[in-house]
Amino acid sequence: MDKKSLLDRIQSGLFENEFQFKTSRSSGPGGQHVNKVETKVELLFSIDSSEMLTAEEKEIVKRKVSNKIDQEGVLHLTSQEKRSQTQNKDLVVRKFYDLLRKAFAEKKIRKATKPSKSAIENRLKAKKIQAEKKSARGWKKDF
Repeated sequence: MDKKSLLDRIQSGLFENEFQFKTSRSSGPGGQHVNKVETKVELLFSIDSSEMLTAEEKEIVKRKVSNKIDQEGVLHLTSQEKRSQTQNKDLVVRKFYDLLRKAFAEKKIRKATKPSKSAIENRLKAKKIQAEKKSARGWKKDF
């Protein structure tokens, strides 16, 4: 999988030929207007029949965003944040591309580190001060 070419394909917006959109009435803002127009936009993207993704890329997408994919292999994304259907359409397309970028982003490898000597000393000093504070609070018994 060539990561550079995938990012180029994402940037160019070639996936938009494979999108299907559904609209419905939104539960978002809009007052009385919300009951008359269909501003909610749902993007449907069939992963299996996509010509833009290689077989390996399809498997990665299916594995990483499985909670948004139905049994037929169709990715569902919705947007109903705005009052306008076109704004919601733009938002859902942006969500799709962000999702692809996130799915193919390589995870950073965590390097284990040790605390410095001064950090250890400071922690121990703070513990000692706290212990002295607490021991000074109680009743003093003389035996």
